[in-house]
Amino acid sequence: MAHLRNRYSKHRLLAISAGEGHPGVGADRQAAYLPEMYSVRDAIEKQVHHLVGFGSGEVDLDRPAGDPGLFGPASAAWRVHGDFSAMMIGGMSALLLQMLHPRVLAGVWDHSNFRSDMLGRLRRTAQFISGTTYGSTAQAGAQISRVRAIHEHVRGRLPDGTPYSATDPDLLTWVHVTEATCFLRSHVRYRDPWFSEAEQDRYLAETAVIPLRLGAISVPRTRREVAAYIDSVRPQLRADERTREVAQALLSPRSASSGVRLFQLLTNQAAIDLLPDWAARMHGLPMPDPARPLVRGGAQSMGMILRWALRDGSARRARRRVKAESR
Repeated sequence: MAHLRNRYSKHRLLAISAGEGHPGVGADRQAAYLPEMYSVRDAIEKQVHHLVGFGSGEVDLDRPAGDPGLFGPASAAWRVHGDFSAMMIGGMSALLLQMLHPRVLAGVWDHSNFRSDMLGRLRRTAQFISGTTYGSTAQAGAQISRVRAIHEHVRGRLPDGTPYSATDPDLLTWVHVTEATCFLRSHVRYRDPWFSEAEQDRYLAETAVIPLRLGAISVPRTRREVAAYIDSVRPQLRADERTREVAQALLSPRSASSGVRLFQLLTNQAAIDLLPDWAARMHGLPMPDPARPLVRGGAQSMGMILRWALRDGSARRARRRVKAESR
């Protein structure tokens, strides 16, 4: 019922803003709702922009005119990466999946301040995805070069002495596949359940260019290849005390804003729900079946509100840049 009330309230606000009115409410009172409604909208948009570092100047989506970037507006990548809520859920789920690989976990443990700056990691990841998906060709190339340079310094040894490096092609493939798979699953669940299997394979084939340019060698490009690849890696995966500490840091809301904390809690639960059952068990994060519809309903409502509030996202700005060529 809460899901239905939230959905009704959101559509009611949109109807009032479009001038359709509110049944049983006079015109004067309807007009009085509008400033408060837009104030809420602005506040949500501002909080999201702060969360992902929008407007920081790190990513320029407005120039040069006419440049479609690596993928372009007709790509599957633009569609899958275009919904903020679904991408956040998929991104969080991907991080939980990635850290089950001991060498990926070691890189986070040894070379990041995850205990105090998980938000910074989130922002950097969001800016990389935005820049490589919606930025110009040069912008995407610059993002990839920057990450390659950072990876050169991320190396060390596991507690058992096994060496690791962020430039390892196998680790680059694992990180990409977990991200792409989780982004895709979240898009189908929360944004477009009619996204065809052929389009899903097209998305995987398109986005394979990113890990290849980062240094990966062999990257699966279809859902079937991805499933076989993940099955082949599963024997290498582990969960230990360090995994649990990093996961706890990832899943602990730190914002002073109650609204942002609620968003993070919903995102976290939806991300856990998105995990394969075997991965959730490894993390010790099983979700009871009766809770799943509640989590998904809450995440759907959250997505509707965010789509209403976010008026000038990466995809819209990039689309304006591409169309500007004809002016």
